[in-house]
Amino acid sequence: QVQLVESGGGSVQAGGNLRLSCTASDLTFRSAYMAWFRQISGKQRERVACVHTHTPKSESVYGRFTISHDKATKTLFLDIDNPQPEDTGTYYCGADTEPPYGCEDYAMDYWGKGVLVTISS
Repeated sequence: QVQLVESGGGSVQAGGNLRLSCTASDLTFRSAYMAWFRQISGKQRERVACVHTHTPKSESVYGRFTISHDKATKTLFLDIDNPQPEDTGTYYCGADTEPPYGCEDYAMDYWGKGVLVTISS
């Protein structure tokens, strides 16, 4: 059973850099799409970044967000440059290991419970 556990959230002031982590247990990381999503109050969950663990390919919806991963520690990262109050929300990581493959939320097979990020001005 794959488990994804996010960390790094909390209350921070705007500016600087914020790093979120997602550690995967029992996930081979051989070949999977992994993505970060967020849900802002009153809005639908949206994907903010995605990466394929077997290739250098990655994509970020927002230029201030950078996704990366470490196969050795089975950890997915999301770096948020200059976080702003509008980035406040719950951030989730997802892993897609079975068809259909992709970065969409419907493709994710496993989800973390989410981590709350609050950015104050």
